[in-house]
Amino acid sequence: MVPIFASFSLLLISALFIVADCGSIGVNYGRIANNLPSATKVVELLKSQALNRVKVYDTDPAVLHALSGSGIKVTVDLPNEQLFAAAKSTSFANSWVQRNVAAYYPHTEIEAIAVGNEVFVDPRNTTKFLVPAMKNIHQALVKSNLHSDIKISSPIALSALQNSYPSSAGSFRPELIEPVFKPMLNFLRQTGSFLMVNAYPFFAYESNTDVISLDYALFRENPGVVDAGNGLRYFSLFDAQVDAVFAAMSALKYDDIRLVVTETGWPSKGDENEIGASAENAAAYNGNLVRRILTGGGTPLRPKADLTVYLFALFNENNKVGPTSERNYGLFYPTEEKVYDIPFTVEGLKNYHDRRSPVAGNQPVNGGKGGVSKSTTGNTWCVANGEAGKEKLQAALDFACGEGGADCHSIQPGATCYDPNTLEAHASFAFNSYYQKNGRHMGTCYFGGAAYVVTQPPKYGDCEFPTGY
Repeated sequence: MVPIFASFSLLLISALFIVADCGSIGVNYGRIANNLPSATKVVELLKSQALNRVKVYDTDPAVLHALSGSGIKVTVDLPNEQLFAAAKSTSFANSWVQRNVAAYYPHTEIEAIAVGNEVFVDPRNTTKFLVPAMKNIHQALVKSNLHSDIKISSPIALSALQNSYPSSAGSFRPELIEPVFKPMLNFLRQTGSFLMVNAYPFFAYESNTDVISLDYALFRENPGVVDAGNGLRYFSLFDAQVDAVFAAMSALKYDDIRLVVTETGWPSKGDENEIGASAENAAAYNGNLVRRILTGGGTPLRPKADLTVYLFALFNENNKVGPTSERNYGLFYPTEEKVYDIPFTVEGLKNYHDRRSPVAGNQPVNGGKGGVSKSTTGNTWCVANGEAGKEKLQAALDFACGEGGADCHSIQPGATCYDPNTLEAHASFAFNSYYQKNGRHMGTCYFGGAAYVVTQPPKYGDCEFPTGY
């Protein structure tokens, strides 16, 4: 017999599939490999999986011809190395659009052009050419009367953000705002386009396993993390990253611009130090992401913003350089066999379950409480950031000892932790009390940047900092 609550859950899930507005799932088709199937076979693979959106990193004729008449919507790319020419020469832009877009459209359903990719981290220093290149390519589309059907944008990495945590504090790097972001966002607004963003929760998790739970990173059940800036509760790192970008745009008064996640994924294999890289975690991340997107609903900050998301990537690419993970983001092996089995459609989701083992291989066991796992990191403490400034530290200390409910008796005059009588020492004790009382959950040691987590016991005079309540 199915328990009553389980029956209700099943009905609720079924209802979501029927009535909810939903986003869209696409896939990145990278080809840095020497063993991939032909473009014709790849198109058949996409169709067999009901993947109706694909993003490519160039304008290879064999690929664009193979996609002709397939019904698959395509995003093509003008490579970073061509940004200078596109920015400096309208004739180059016109010729590029004629050869690589107009020659195939509409039989190949090109819907967008990515002008460059993660340009701000390009070692060729092409940032200053980005917006002029976008404008020239757009004018070339206008000349061919394609500007209403094909949008132009440029994928940014999250490293373009100065702040991404908490999400409400999201902001772009100051040196990029005036020369790049404001003119680019103006261009996107004027042309009715969207901002392209590459978001990888894997990188954040891998670098911060002491404060980010695996369940939070993989869309699994968790208590959530409350954004101290706006009170919104987040249940996935992906949503938090996306909302950091929305907040950054909002800070510049561009609330009306849509966002498309042009890359996101999780590696199925990695080097020994690449914590979390495994087939089980990759299946969980991508499978749960597909469910998250296709069952509708936006993010906590933009609840009506149904997202289009492109999974990275279609294949494992054996010629990519870097750590092992770089060659193992694929959903499929070059043989067209699935690396792991996840659905890509609403219909497929009806029978999908996130299959997790009690302990995922040799990966750390995570506490699953949205915070720190005792089994992987031992004890942690929260201390004041002395560089935050007196005003910020004092305001945070007042909050912690007031409505925050921290136990501040020990830092009163004559008490055990009153000495040393400094703002940083007292704030550290109060912040740690708040952090420990709240279960060391992610987000409870931030205080607007006035605090951070440490893994060694803080030492202020003879004061002992507790590790739990």
